[in-house]
Amino acid sequence: MSDTAAARESPGEAPPDESGPEGSTSGEDGDEGYSGLLGAFRYGFGRSESTLFRLYALFSFLLGAALALVFALGLLSWFLATVGQSALVTTANAFLGVVALFVLGPLFAPVLFVARRHRRGESTPGYDAAHALTGVAFVVLLYAGIAISVPPQFQSADPGAVGAFLYSLPPLWGLAPPVVGAALVVVVHRLLS
Repeated sequence: MSDTAAARESPGEAPPDESGPEGSTSGEDGDEGYSGLLGAFRYGFGRSESTLFRLYALFSFLLGAALALVFALGLLSWFLATVGQSALVTTANAFLGVVALFVLGPLFAPVLFVARRHRRGESTPGYDAAHALTGVAFVVLLYAGIAISVPPQFQSADPGAVGAFLYSLPPLWGLAPPVVGAALVVVVHRLLS
């Protein structure tokens, strides 16, 4: 029998403590980490030393709550408008949920990444700030994508040079900026991990 196996089976000895920073969900103050999305926001906000990240966490929480309300109301009105119609029309309601997932996921991802790194004891203010910047970049690119896909009847009369350029692009190109922003969040996380 090996020494490590014998050490595990010794009745008088306690097992070695393997709950270092990598496996522990407890913080230095004895708190138990976080649970769920709201807990991750609270934990990341409280643990981060980056002011930029804290501002992003607050901004993304408020923006995410507003967008979730808009998506919920949109889904409700879409559902009420399609009551009694064919199954094909009513299953299109699920598309709004998919869109909500692709908008809210990248918006919240920087906060979730930072909270996870803090729980493991591996985060730095630079990592937190970098994720805040990727979150802001996603929001800007999401806005650009919305501007590109705005129907002509809803376009601003005096959009300025940037707005005029965005309005001139084909509406289908409106998908590209948010996809690039979401990819940027993931790429920065991979590079800094």
